[in-house]
Amino acid sequence: MHFGLFAINMGVCAQPDVAVRAAQEAEAAGFESVWTGEHVVLPNPHVPPSPLPPEYPLLDPAVALAFIAGHTRSIRLGTGIIILPQRHPVVLAKELGSLDVVSRGRLLFGLGIGYLKPEFDALGVSFEHKGPRAIDYLQAILALWTQPQPAYAGRFVSFANIQAMPRPVQKPHPPIIIGGHTPSAFRRAVQYGNGWYGFALDFDKTAQCLNGLRDAQRRYGRPEALGGLDITVTPSERLSLETVQRYADLGVQRLVLYRRAQTEAALLEFIAKTAATVIGKA
Repeated sequence: MHFGLFAINMGVCAQPDVAVRAAQEAEAAGFESVWTGEHVVLPNPHVPPSPLPPEYPLLDPAVALAFIAGHTRSIRLGTGIIILPQRHPVVLAKELGSLDVVSRGRLLFGLGIGYLKPEFDALGVSFEHKGPRAIDYLQAILALWTQPQPAYAGRFVSFANIQAMPRPVQKPHPPIIIGGHTPSAFRRAVQYGNGWYGFALDFDKTAQCLNGLRDAQRRYGRPEALGGLDITVTPSERLSLETVQRYADLGVQRLVLYRRAQTEAALLEFIAKTAATVIGKA
């Protein structure tokens, strides 16, 4: 089992010095990865289904992870997730490719389609067809990362006669991890992802999602070139060695832990306690 730490760009970790200390402590403690969340903007006033108040601080994922990369050596850097339909794929390919270069190949590219319509409206991006748009954008990014002479002609983006250097360090590209808890999200992960990410799930909900992924694979198939589908979950319950083993038996390869710490001291205490009671004994 690999262990990650969520929210390295938000809340108390929106303070860059705190984020660096947390990432360094997590790296030393045996965490495999740190993960960002994303909302470019938040509705004001706070209205459902927005998960956060409008004044909640969130640093841009690529900026935050690049800063952390410069202060760490080996810990992997995950976007958990980037809301892909809101991002121009040619620009995002450059940003994330650059992040993989400056981190010497540590990027985990987690993506999703989003669910806050006010956020899409503020960015001038249509809320309709966000699933197909995300896959179109993903294919464009992969073309820029892998094709000798990048060219792509899709429904929402097209380009040709261009070049984009440098390419990511990881070959053929950084791992693609697709998030979401719906049948459509399961299909996208099975057909296009190297992994799937389920956020804030208890054990029973995780089991239901894994059944959904298996059903999607039976119905739609999975390209052989993608290999197995790695499973990442942010559990909603506190972990013990017993619960870690239950998730492992279920088929989960990575647990990304989220502690809503209000202070740096509380976050560092959580990292140290997790290392001593779970990571060091798992």
